[in-house]
Amino acid sequence: MELSLLCMLPWAILFTTLSLSFLIYKLMIISHGTHKNLPSGNTGLPYIGESIQFLSNGRKGHPEKFISERMLKFSSKIFKTSLFGETAAVFCGSAGNKFLFSNENKLVTAWWPSSVNKIFPSSLQTSSQEESKKMRKLLPGFLKPEALQRYISIMDVIAQRHFESSWDNKEQVTVFPLAKMFTFWLACRLFLSVEDPDHVEKLAEPFNELAAGIIALPIDLPGTSFNKGIKASNLIRKELHAIIKKRKMDLADKKASTTQDILSHMLLTCDENGEYMNEEDIADKILGLLVGGHDTASATITFIVKFLAELPHVYDEVFKEQMEIAKSKAPGELLNWEDIPKMRYSWNVACEVMRLAPPVQGAFREAMNDFIFEGFSIPKGWKLYWSTHSTHRNPECFPEPEKFDPSRFEGKGPAPYTYVPFGGGPRMCPGKEYARLEVLVFMHNLVRRYKWEKLLPDEKIIVDPMPIPAKGLPIRLHPQQP
Repeated sequence: MELSLLCMLPWAILFTTLSLSFLIYKLMIISHGTHKNLPSGNTGLPYIGESIQFLSNGRKGHPEKFISERMLKFSSKIFKTSLFGETAAVFCGSAGNKFLFSNENKLVTAWWPSSVNKIFPSSLQTSSQEESKKMRKLLPGFLKPEALQRYISIMDVIAQRHFESSWDNKEQVTVFPLAKMFTFWLACRLFLSVEDPDHVEKLAEPFNELAAGIIALPIDLPGTSFNKGIKASNLIRKELHAIIKKRKMDLADKKASTTQDILSHMLLTCDENGEYMNEEDIADKILGLLVGGHDTASATITFIVKFLAELPHVYDEVFKEQMEIAKSKAPGELLNWEDIPKMRYSWNVACEVMRLAPPVQGAFREAMNDFIFEGFSIPKGWKLYWSTHSTHRNPECFPEPEKFDPSRFEGKGPAPYTYVPFGGGPRMCPGKEYARLEVLVFMHNLVRRYKWEKLLPDEKIIVDPMPIPAKGLPIRLHPQQP
């Protein structure tokens, strides 16, 4: 009997939570009724809203359907929905992107689902928004051009070691897990000065569950993605604490450099009040950097490999460009900053990949005050969402949107606010240039070594939370002839 009651307890808690959420939901609807001319749309079920449809479209391989179907049904500029327990307005098209990006900290501010705050808890008990602002103040020195120049040769060394250990002498490989291994190795080396493969692998293991938990429904019950994400976050943070403690001792004993990576920078940099970050705070920030520093780039690299396999004429142009750089090098000479501008076509290819398979689907904001957009009332407190899919596959923004065409990025490139894989405005991804370098270094080393073909021509694409081939993109390698 007692065992039966214990088994029923989690479901009783869930029922009670959903019942209370329904009451809150109804009160929110009543309060929103005082605003005239709200955007059209559907808020779905209480608390859950349309979250299941939003997530399931991605897992079925068509994340753009959630946006495009509602743009057709309600409005091509803005529509109402409910996601992750919050009433939200989805801003569409270049005008919607421009409005949100241009009104940061004026009419809108950053917002994340509650799952993010629980997976990335701040030791200072501040919100993810506040922690993000602090991080953006820390990053410029680490990501400024003179610092990035220093990373090129390190990236090239790690890329060569990666291919030698994980690709060479193999007939077949699965690309996505190897891309994650490469980008995570880079992040560990450049953020933490950790490069031992066993240590890197130990750190990497929990990250898949953590990433899945970030956009899961925030139901903290055993077995749920959210619960697994919290456990993974705690596990990684424990390992980071050990790294931080050792670095503090190494700095005190002059065994570590004060400028060798962002960890040293965080330990030795004080804020405007002269206060230093504690270990908990640093662990939280490093955790966020490790997620942002490898997940999105590994998805982009995987799709570059996919499209180059499908489009031999594009591969040939990338190969030609990269071999011209390789032939200009002395034996053993590494890539340097001057080589990057010579990779213009390769970067145009990467940009077109990110248009068709954006690693980040969109992001949330929150209305700081009531305002009007395109004649619709947006109440204070509403959550606002922008999506890459409202422009990236929109024929008004990109003619023949399904066609792979790197020339779209020649000259002035796409019209403003239409191409947004890195966001825009004050909150544009601060790691954009870092990502460009790691992608280009990977492409250089890949095409110099191999041609390849897909083993699953019709492999399904899923989004969970980033776009990835369902089987990880297995390919057959054909080494380049000397």
